Amino acid sequence: MKNLIQSAKEQLSALAADAYRDCVSDGTLPEAPVPAPPVEVPRDSANGDFTTTFALAAAKALRMPPRAVGQALADHLRLEGSGFASAEIAGPGFLNFRVGDGWYESVLSAIEEEGPAYGTSEDLKGQKIMVEFVSANPTGPMHMGNARGGVLGDTLASVLEASGAEVSREFYVNDAGHQIDKFAHSIEARYLQLLPGGEAVPFPEDGYQGEDIRDLAKAYYEANGSRLAEAAPEERQAELARFGLERNLPKMKADLLRYKISYDTWFYESSLHESGYVAETVNLLSEKGWTYEKDGAVWLKTAEILGENLRKAGKRPADIEKLDLKDDVLRRANGFYTYFAADIAYHRNKFAVRGFDRVINIWGADHHGHVARLKGALDALGLDGSGRLEIVLMQLVKLLRDGETVRMSKRTGRAISLSDLLDEVPVDAARWFFNAKADTQMEFDLGLAVRQDAENPLYYVQYAHARICSLLRLLQEDGAAVPDHAEASLLRHETERALIKDLARFPDEVRFAARDRDPSHINRYLQDLAGSFHRFYNACRIRGEEAAVQSARLKLADDTRRVLRNGLKLLGVEAPEKMVK
Repeated sequence: MKNLIQSAKEQLSALAADAYRDCVSDGTLPEAPVPAPPVEVPRDSANGDFTTTFALAAAKALRMPPRAVGQALADHLRLEGSGFASAEIAGPGFLNFRVGDGWYESVLSAIEEEGPAYGTSEDLKGQKIMVEFVSANPTGPMHMGNARGGVLGDTLASVLEASGAEVSREFYVNDAGHQIDKFAHSIEARYLQLLPGGEAVPFPEDGYQGEDIRDLAKAYYEANGSRLAEAAPEERQAELARFGLERNLPKMKADLLRYKISYDTWFYESSLHESGYVAETVNLLSEKGWTYEKDGAVWLKTAEILGENLRKAGKRPADIEKLDLKDDVLRRANGFYTYFAADIAYHRNKFAVRGFDRVINIWGADHHGHVARLKGALDALGLDGSGRLEIVLMQLVKLLRDGETVRMSKRTGRAISLSDLLDEVPVDAARWFFNAKADTQMEFDLGLAVRQDAENPLYYVQYAHARICSLLRLLQEDGAAVPDHAEASLLRHETERALIKDLARFPDEVRFAARDRDPSHINRYLQDLAGSFHRFYNACRIRGEEAAVQSARLKLADDTRRVLRNGLKLLGVEAPEKMVK
């Protein structure tokens, strides 16, 4: 797939390198170990379409003023047959280049030829990557953190796929351990309180207090009555936990599908325990010498593992000492394995059993202390957790309405869940706004998300797409069909050229989104592209213009529509043909 920005950078770098070699050949510049010519896109197009700071970077090695080096290079540039029309020296030695009609032509041709595939690449071809996200405890409704993590994980998976990777989306179901035990005790208490004489039944101090627990207990009672009243506590808790999970998990799956998120795999923690894989993993760590027993429990030598990793990274022993690293329990004295032991086993399964080259987890920022410990444990197993496991930490979400923080749902009077949010805000708006940069705390303005004007960035982008579709329909009624190709030589207005350059950016933005593990690159790009289109549309008449110009501008608009649609698809957001108020 074509990336015309990247191709231009590579060509310019080669032209500058060739010019330097020609300078050396005729004695204009001395021979010296110089760096490869770096190429950038200037922020201000007045400084050209592309620029290289090669003269500044090479000046020290050449022992010459950068401006003199730059002038020598400019005099020896051979632009014939390249995508560049001109080059000029500026400032202390910048070489600024402007692209020619051929480059603009190639951008439009790439969009027309590649269609839905425009923006994709094979940069990550051959890589098998898992993205694990949401993985909410099935003990209650999904909250705003899950809403944010869901979109970040899903859109990151999409840009990785667009970059050629084989991607698997996974939800890890925590259906074992302490939280399920607490879940069972919580439902049990609410259930017993419904039985005759149950008013005196105490509720666990650390139990789940939500109304959803009461609802589950009531649902079980209405279906089964007092059948569990005389059952042994263990039997009663197991039955109620099973009942709760059987209702909560389908609800979670339905809410996520409503949110346009589907998974390749729902992986159950309980399967790791039932298969003996957790015990096997702890035994393997013991065989490798990374555990010890103390007070009847099995401990991981976390401090030693992390200390060794820090030493390899160049940390001084005194600095490591200050971190006060601690070891972790893997198996308690009562024989039960900890959540950390199960998590190590789960990630061992990802690498050792299912063969993923790389694993990316989307976690809340409150899990930051767990990152190094888990990577270290995988290192201890010989799985290169430090190199192959990536954690994207996302900050908190604050919901706002009319400038005030919102914590409770108007409809239910309870803490706002994902389901409550989607009752109030369109799914596309939720997906757009939650796809903000993960490492920044975000404010989700409920009022802005439903506004239908340019203040709402999603509306602004979708309106650009709908506006083009409306234009195409209107001109079709006039008998003007969209041509197969836009004649770039007819598109010389500054807004036309700026729009084509923005269209050329799309493959790079997809690449950056995958590289940085930051799909919000796509949001920002689409806003820029929509703005470029609106400026072009307001400055350049299309309907009623001379036939050849009208045809070229119509095709430029249609190419913009295609790229807007491709970008919105990556975000899981609709590209409407009409905006309905």
